[in-house]
Amino acid sequence: MSFDAVDLAAVETIIDAAGVSTQWEAAMPTGGRPRQLPVRTLLVGIAAAIADDRPAHLSRVHRALVGLGEPDRVRLDIVVDGPRGRHTLTYRQVERTFTSLVRAIGPEGLVALCDALVEASVPDAHKDATTSVAVDWTDHATWARPTGPDAVGADPDASWGHRNTNTPGTKDGLFFGYYAQAVTMVAEEGGAAVAELVRRICLHPPSVDPVPAMAALVGRMATAGVAVGDVLADSGYSYRLPENWAVPLRRLGAALVHDLHSGDRGPKGTHQGAVLANGNLWCPAIPPSLLEIIPLGRAATDAEIAAHDARFAEALRYKLGRISATDDDGYHRVACPAAAGKLRCPLKSESMALGYDRPEILDPPTHPPPCCAQSSITVPPDVNAKTRQKHDYPGPAFRSSYSRRTGVERSFSTFKDPASTDVRRGWCRLMGRAKNLVMLTFATVVRNLRVLAAFEARRADDARRSAAGQAPRTRRRRRKLPPPTAA
Repeated sequence: MSFDAVDLAAVETIIDAAGVSTQWEAAMPTGGRPRQLPVRTLLVGIAAAIADDRPAHLSRVHRALVGLGEPDRVRLDIVVDGPRGRHTLTYRQVERTFTSLVRAIGPEGLVALCDALVEASVPDAHKDATTSVAVDWTDHATWARPTGPDAVGADPDASWGHRNTNTPGTKDGLFFGYYAQAVTMVAEEGGAAVAELVRRICLHPPSVDPVPAMAALVGRMATAGVAVGDVLADSGYSYRLPENWAVPLRRLGAALVHDLHSGDRGPKGTHQGAVLANGNLWCPAIPPSLLEIIPLGRAATDAEIAAHDARFAEALRYKLGRISATDDDGYHRVACPAAAGKLRCPLKSESMALGYDRPEILDPPTHPPPCCAQSSITVPPDVNAKTRQKHDYPGPAFRSSYSRRTGVERSFSTFKDPASTDVRRGWCRLMGRAKNLVMLTFATVVRNLRVLAAFEARRADDARRSAAGQAPRTRRRRRKLPPPTAA
């Protein structure tokens, strides 16, 4: 993709909307020889280099700036008239301005800079298109890595981390660098398609737990006025301590939709006699096999899906249902399934008048616990604090909602696409978290511009085909292979 005048105008609009160039221009060191390169022009040059699918090297930034048309070079102070005649921007000036900028803004300013630039790349017409987001992290290997885990690397901020990947030719194992995290907009449940724009990013070494960092990132979004609804995450987030993930997100009003780690599935104790499992409370007489239902595999057949959902529907008969909203202190009440008319139990005589199409408890507890002796019980906020979520896990409603999480996976695939940005090891050869984060931020801005252009083109094509009486184009789906047959 070549960088043309239209792209230049879009990038300048985003930088101006973020409102960071003027602020950081004032924070730059003064004195000595006047600086030719303004901060705004430097930011434009970084975006220009990345949008032209060049590596995020400062030499490429310099080449992108001096390669602009003559009117733009004069307007952006790339070429200036001085006492000794016309002077063109040098690489040394680019390097010096970039280093001074990173040093001047500091850690807090860097976070504000990156948040403002990424948020400005989301047009106003798309900011309120959805409140649902998907989150994930990926490896971001640094260029100068040590020879082994005990050696010292040239990047002082990076550290060793572990990655799991299914990329061809790449095996799981250690890497040296950072964890890059992204918050991607996804469609609402049952809602219209939205442009899957990245709303926020952050970058930390693997020595920093990525889960509290992401919780803080979502918190900054909410503080900035971004409405947070469904938050979709894999078990890498839900498996951590609830006070680092689930609890702070619930305080923000987010609805969690997350996969559960194998260690968090199944029965995990009791509360007033009710069994705690998969984020819910269950009748103590529930058949144990119904608490061992696991998510379907990707290659599940229609028959396997139907059998799984029928078995899960049977398990829901034994679930204690919520009968009150959560109060200000985090408490709510749930009702006995027999009292709610979902099954027959001798301990609830009125339930025995229900039809025989409902399950019947044949061996009720001799000494009924509170969940059986009472019609309802109070559930404090620390019960199922880690596993509680919006939908019953792993039922069809959860499966349908959680499938939207692939939006953040597509974000990372566009970042690492060798045919475009190619944000992999060697793409950026700068040292330090701050410099890598600045480059990754502009890669996000460019990626959002491309996704938005493709989304608008697809929507215009659908409108044109609809006006012509044609069906919208269908997207290609992954082909399912038939299950292997026995020899």
